[in-house]
Amino acid sequence: MLRHEFQPGKLVAGLFLAAAGAVYAGDAAGLWVTPWFLIVLLVVGGLCLAGVSTAAARGVRRRQAARGGQR
Repeated sequence: MLRHEFQPGKLVAGLFLAAAGAVYAGDAAGLWVTPWFLIVLLVVGGLCLAGVSTAAARGVRRRQAARGGQR
């Protein structure tokens, strides 16, 4: 039995925020030069994809609940 349901939106958001942090850390360490807008695009794009994946997962859960929870 699962303790909680899988939430793909949180996974996607976490991956994109971790990637933005890694890019920022590389820039701060002097490994490469990152334009400022790349971090904004990573964060905003990741949040948008997280919202889309959350909406898709919610739609799947609603459809399964309407069918009676059958797999």
